[in-house]
Amino acid sequence: MACAFQVQSSPVNWPINWITNIYINTAHRMLGECGMKEREKQVLKKRSVALCKEMVVDELLVQFLQAENILTENMAESILGKETSQKRSWHLLSILPKRGPRAFSCFCTALRETEQDHLYELLTSCPEKERCFETRLPLPVQECPVPAKRARPNDSMETCLDADCPVNTVLQPCTPEFYDSHCQQAYRMQSSPRGLALVLSNVTFDPSVSDFETRRGGEVDEEVLTKLFEELNFRVDIRKDLTAQKQFSQRPEHRELDCCAVCLLSHGKEGGVYGTDGELLELDWVFEAFNNAHCPQLQNKPKMFFIQACRGEEMDNGVDQLDGSERTQSPGCEQRDAGRDEESERQNREREERERERLRIKLPQRSDMICGFATLKGWGTAAMRNTKKGSWYIQELNTTIRQSARDTHLSDIMVQVNGRIKEREGYAPGSAHHRCKEMSEFTSSLCKDLFLFPKYCPPS
Repeated sequence: MACAFQVQSSPVNWPINWITNIYINTAHRMLGECGMKEREKQVLKKRSVALCKEMVVDELLVQFLQAENILTENMAESILGKETSQKRSWHLLSILPKRGPRAFSCFCTALRETEQDHLYELLTSCPEKERCFETRLPLPVQECPVPAKRARPNDSMETCLDADCPVNTVLQPCTPEFYDSHCQQAYRMQSSPRGLALVLSNVTFDPSVSDFETRRGGEVDEEVLTKLFEELNFRVDIRKDLTAQKQFSQRPEHRELDCCAVCLLSHGKEGGVYGTDGELLELDWVFEAFNNAHCPQLQNKPKMFFIQACRGEEMDNGVDQLDGSERTQSPGCEQRDAGRDEESERQNREREERERERLRIKLPQRSDMICGFATLKGWGTAAMRNTKKGSWYIQELNTTIRQSARDTHLSDIMVQVNGRIKEREGYAPGSAHHRCKEMSEFTSSLCKDLFLFPKYCPPS
């Protein structure tokens, strides 16, 4: 009897339906003990629409939940891999109820840590107070020399907004086949490095001489542009002094390199950007420093500008091209017959000089430039800046170049940037800047296609 009892008690000999029932009951007990409370599930379900409309699911929020062991690495990647903020929000909300009893409280804490207190209140306050929350999003900061509440209507401004933003992407390489089929009609892009890139960024302003606030998020733009141009094989020079571009335009390296880039990141107004001392730098002066007369090392080479300001008009009287090609072969390049006397040689040199002068090509004062602006020229335009991710314009410029430069010339890339900026919308519930818009633009005097040919070095 004892032996029979032991055999019946052995799990190996239990009927299969007994084992199945034990596993099911155990799983139910585990879910009941380890899953999110039913009341918390109902709160998430009831508030899901509002959360998906207003929640910003970015790397900071996801990393916080990872650190609390609410999300695994695979879960985090799948959430951030979604194309839009709404899809990321839906995906996160579908995962949370299955992530244990701490998931709800950690999620609420994550909302507070990412400055989304109004959503924290929405989940934790009583129903009658759910519409009376107070947002703690960063206040707008204006890119003008007076505090935001005294903004002058003729100044442009840059507003701090924690809006949705794209995840950084890998720089796509150009193929040898594409280079071979497009290099003939494009600007020469063979030097290594490709060119010099100046990133001139003003973040902290001297309070003793100006009323400007710190451009929070501006340091992110510096990092993004530095990394982008380094990957494009540029030698990057980061400066915070607005007098630096004069020295930059005169650097002798330009003569041996194929292009250059200038990025101005600062507070600004119509026709200029401000230094950290509150003094205005006229953009016309910047363009003049790089024109064909003052910067002959960059004649016939593409010059890229990415700035947040407007332009002026100037009469173009022309300038002689320095060491440029001529319409026909110069007689001076031909070999001379031996045995000519000195007078004959002198007359021949004078004749050759007159011929060179007649055939010399003249260039306009400004040419071969492409200038991208974060906002439209005109009254009251504003540029949006995310205090954690940097400005909208630099975000979209970075992403579009990384995705498209492999087979798209820069003018078309700038059109794509305009389209992406057009689709963006501000996020600052409870403020006048909620759902605000921005529109970028660019001007071009390029005379060929400007392909950056990323990550491709033509054989010498």
